[in-house]
Amino acid sequence: MEAFVRPEWIDSNGHLNLAYYVVVFDLATDAFYTALGIGDAYRDATGFSCFTAETHTLYEREVHLGDKLLVRAWLLGADAKRVHYFHEMFHLESGSRSAAQELMALHIDMSIRRVAPFPAGRYAALRQAVEDYAPATPPNGAGRKIALPG
Repeated sequence: MEAFVRPEWIDSNGHLNLAYYVVVFDLATDAFYTALGIGDAYRDATGFSCFTAETHTLYEREVHLGDKLLVRAWLLGADAKRVHYFHEMFHLESGSRSAAQELMALHIDMSIRRVAPFPAGRYAALRQAVEDYAPATPPNGAGRKIALPG
């Protein structure tokens, strides 16, 4: 997924505000969910959706007004009720990684707004996607926790 940094996303320090990194990652999540068959069309057809339960965002390099960004998504795992995935945001021109975000989402029955298992066919497709597309080694920063050094 590609995006560009808009004027309203710039903060008083002259770079992308931390909240808008999350906006870009959220747009990438929408595209990723569509590719996995669990996006808006899935919700509309089945009454199920995915809600993010946890995120961890790493801010690594500044991006500025007008910069073009590329977000790559990785499906790290899936079980009967959850998907675990990872986004990497790159500055399109330099190729340097600007940020990363790790997420865990829950599969939700929208009629009761509670966690529910994926239908068997969708779960099988997600497991196959993990087998086909998960990186051989986790992306840099996956599984990281917040802690002081030492």
